[in-house]
Amino acid sequence: MRVDFDPESLGAGAFYRLLTAVVVPRPIAWVSTLAADGTTANLAPHSFFTVACTDPPIVQFTSVGRKDSLRNVEATGEFVVNFAPEPLLGQINATGTDFPADEGEFDAVGIEREPSLRVKPPRVAASPVALECRLHSTLGIGNSTLVLGRVVHAAVREDVVVDGHPDVRRLRPLSRLGRDEWGTLGEVHDLARIAYRDWPPS
Repeated sequence: MRVDFDPESLGAGAFYRLLTAVVVPRPIAWVSTLAADGTTANLAPHSFFTVACTDPPIVQFTSVGRKDSLRNVEATGEFVVNFAPEPLLGQINATGTDFPADEGEFDAVGIEREPSLRVKPPRVAASPVALECRLHSTLGIGNSTLVLGRVVHAAVREDVVVDGHPDVRRLRPLSRLGRDEWGTLGEVHDLARIAYRDWPPS
């Protein structure tokens, strides 16, 4: 037996809550941007986030509604995706507060920033990874806007690198789940993909 849900009869809000409960876990883009006049640094978590292309390297996040992150990216063409690690859960959640556009989350929440190398928006100093991006394009879909950014620089903290590669156990990523739930890394399984020449596996 299954329970059936019809998007049209359920309504957008209720079906949104259903989608975010079943499309899990979702990685978090902790996006920092600058206002057009350069005076306010915005920082907000976006859990509709993934890699869009590998060559060129492009990441994407979705703004549901017209939020400060989207307006700033459209105005300046730049943003930084800061990695969202477990020890910073309280700060990450706090930057999701609906502060006025002229009140920057870095200052309101008390988050230390550091300069980026290739773009103007600052990085989160305590975040282990920063992907500095220039806007590739945006796509409006219904009540949301898909933002695609070309990664022009990646900065990874030395203590999370093992054998030249970021180690997920040291990164300790957070994820978003349904309702007000957050996820942590949990158990990690190493399992190589099977090549067709090796099929069926022994």
